Amino acid sequence: MSKADYPYPEDEFDAISPDAPTGVHRAPRSAWSRWWPFVVVLVVVPALAYGVVTYLSRTGDLPLAGGSPQGQEEPAGTGEDAAEDPGDTEPAPDAEEPPVVETTPAQVPPDLTVPVSVLNGAGIGGLARTTAAELTAAGFTDVSPDDATGTLPAQSTIYITSEDLRTTADLVATTLGVPTIEVAPDRAGDGVSVVLVTDPDA
Repeated sequence: MSKADYPYPEDEFDAISPDAPTGVHRAPRSAWSRWWPFVVVLVVVPALAYGVVTYLSRTGDLPLAGGSPQGQEEPAGTGEDAAEDPGDTEPAPDAEEPPVVETTPAQVPPDLTVPVSVLNGAGIGGLARTTAAELTAAGFTDVSPDDATGTLPAQSTIYITSEDLRTTADLVATTLGVPTIEVAPDRAGDGVSVVLVTDPDA
């Protein structure tokens, strides 16, 4: 509406003061008021995010790529590659152990070439010679009869120099019927010595 079309007469309210503003105006904005929102987004938000990440990493609650919090291992047996529960498998039966075969050392055959002395301590004439003949008939090749001297045993005894002659002495014992065998190198002579205090054939 123009001033010419205004139907009412002018009054004191229509007078315009020279100090009054003639339109709507805004005060010019400062540069800080225009840039502070960007400063908040670029500085404050990253700083807060860094602080949150640092705190969570120290407490162990920071999620990892696998989805579980840091410091918490996945329970055993829940993964796809987890080993099967040992309780679900039956133990393998014990392998049958082979039977233990007891082995005995091979028996050394009697040595018929070992020197054998037949000593007569019974006071029976010709006893040593007849006894020696029995050993020769059994296969012994070095048999010599003689009279016994020194201390006589309580019973007829076969003396050997070592256990290596045990099988040879056993053959002498079964041939003559003298069961007593002793290891006595000082009385066995060169191999085997038979001291007779009685007649084995009596």
